[in-house]
Amino acid sequence: MFAFTKRRQLAGAAFFSLATAIAALGHVNPASANSCPADKVGVDLVTSGPDKPVGVTDTVLTSIDLGKEMVAAQDHQFRMRRLTVQPGGIVPWHDHADRPAIIYIVQGEITEYASDCAVPVLHKAGDVARDADLKHWWKNNSKKTAVLISADILHDPADKNM
Repeated sequence: MFAFTKRRQLAGAAFFSLATAIAALGHVNPASANSCPADKVGVDLVTSGPDKPVGVTDTVLTSIDLGKEMVAAQDHQFRMRRLTVQPGGIVPWHDHADRPAIIYIVQGEITEYASDCAVPVLHKAGDVARDADLKHWWKNNSKKTAVLISADILHDPADKNM
């Protein structure tokens, strides 16, 4: 029998919880996973956005020091966060070059303005966005609160981007 540490049990529970939440939907909506229309995809199409958060609560739910895990990724944290974005709220412009993320939209809807897409992309509850090697910002243009779960790999602990 394998001996599991409490930390590994918690990590496993976090992974299982996110996977279960996504699987419970039965599918991922077509407007998901960076669904920029094919004729609108490019490089550096959006080059800036708001630089301050507005109406956003960013809560780290749990994290794992990957330097202590089998992957031995020194100075990297695997995090799971909940972002609550109020109507009109903004997740400011940030870069995913060194911080890949998978974002699950739990509730509401939110619009993404990404460097690799000439048009805004609307993400709704049940959608999953894959954020790697891009820069972007998000805005809740609706009248209801949006809730997102973000799982990312953080390399720079001084990185305060959302």
